[in-house]
Amino acid sequence: MTPLDDPILRIVALGAGATATMDLWQVALRFVGVPASNFGLLGRWIGHMARGQWSHVAIAQAAPVRGEHSIGWTAHYLVGIAFAAAWTGLAGTPWLLAPTLCPALLFGIGTVLFPLLVMQPAMGAGMAATRTPAPLRNSLKSLVNHTVFGFGLYLSAWAISHTLGQIA
Repeated sequence: MTPLDDPILRIVALGAGATATMDLWQVALRFVGVPASNFGLLGRWIGHMARGQWSHVAIAQAAPVRGEHSIGWTAHYLVGIAFAAAWTGLAGTPWLLAPTLCPALLFGIGTVLFPLLVMQPAMGAGMAATRTPAPLRNSLKSLVNHTVFGFGLYLSAWAISHTLGQIA
């Protein structure tokens, strides 16, 4: 028996792996001049939620929150793990044992609804970034990032299933 036999640890590995895949994608984009997501602003938003303020005119203009970068990065990975848990509930054990790419990509694409319809409006960017200087570019960037997250779900599930297959 390995730690990955535990369903909770498998979900954590799946979500962390998918999130790390998205982060590596953003690192690669930086090399071609595309700015990465600022998870410090996510931490700021969460920090203000703890004080009762859920929405902002512009989160970048809101007062900084102590530890906002750590809060943001932790939340980023916890959300990835939560998405992996939701995906595991939808896809079930058969997919986890023999993952296929298309369903994971479609789920990743679906996860873009959270930033477009919840996070961006609450942070002052408007629904689908309509209050930003380049809404279409920003929305497409979110879509691609979440598609890469879906690819990361597949890649992580493949790695986990092959690791378990090698051990068994």
